[in-house]
Amino acid sequence: MPGTPPSRFVYLGPEGTFAEQALRTVPAAERGTRTPARSVGEALDHVRAGDADAALVPLENSIGGAVGVTLDEMAEGEPLVITREVVLPVEFVLGARPGTSLTSVRVVAAHPQASNQCRGWLRDHLPDAVVVDVLSNGAAAAGAGSGEYDAAICAPIGATRHRLTVLADKIADHPDAVTRFALVSRPGPPPPPTGDDLTSLAVYIAHDRVGALLSVLMELAVRGVNLTRIESRPTGEALGRYVFFLDCTGHVADVRLGEALQGLRRVCADVRFLGSYPRHRWTEAAAERPVPAPAGLSDVDYADAAAWLARLRTGELS
Repeated sequence: MPGTPPSRFVYLGPEGTFAEQALRTVPAAERGTRTPARSVGEALDHVRAGDADAALVPLENSIGGAVGVTLDEMAEGEPLVITREVVLPVEFVLGARPGTSLTSVRVVAAHPQASNQCRGWLRDHLPDAVVVDVLSNGAAAAGAGSGEYDAAICAPIGATRHRLTVLADKIADHPDAVTRFALVSRPGPPPPPTGDDLTSLAVYIAHDRVGALLSVLMELAVRGVNLTRIESRPTGEALGRYVFFLDCTGHVADVRLGEALQGLRRVCADVRFLGSYPRHRWTEAAAERPVPAPAGLSDVDYADAAAWLARLRTGELS
């Protein structure tokens, strides 16, 4: 029913991964059902088919960059929209069965990205251990729990799920690494503006037009809309054809962003709206304050200018 809070959630599985840990920070998901999916595409298809109300999928990592498969899935197929972002610190732990000591660890299970992000710690603390690649952080934790491996590099939730003792925590080489996840639903009214929002778009430019990408950027810049991320992905149509994914500050309900969207509609081959949603709230609020609009480009300025124009059109010159 319209307006009914989501209660059926799906996420990129398996269980015991950072995706599950991120989803459990969403209050509605903690109260509802949480089902792992085998891939990003499968998770989003569950939402498209109505088998789930929302899916949590990874968007980007501060070390590894954008998650291309998520961007591709969002740009293609039946439209979906982002209703929330979750930014989760990537804090890897080394987990093992109770009674295992660090000096006895000879074989460590890890997803390739996890072992790569913990390469320095492994070199310094387990230089002789063999690292075995597995499909996920959850699979690594499960393997250590069953005794298949001496230890696992995994998410804290994976160690808890499989009753592992944490031999070492925060073992990533980049202690400030984070992964950004998106909560995705079927199209509907976006969450109301909070004053600190992001809007995501997939923009297709006219490839036979000189300066097409510059025109896109100018539509945002002249209205004081701050571009926080731009990422290109091949469309698959032909070599050199790309779709650009944009994250910009503001909400579709904001006057200046609304005008920017109208401008993009005019100059682009196509624009897919991927959602307006609250920016993730960091603990250090001062470091994440929204970038203020330049003088003359705030929503108040736009509203004043619109009212002035309306008066002119009715013959009022004061």
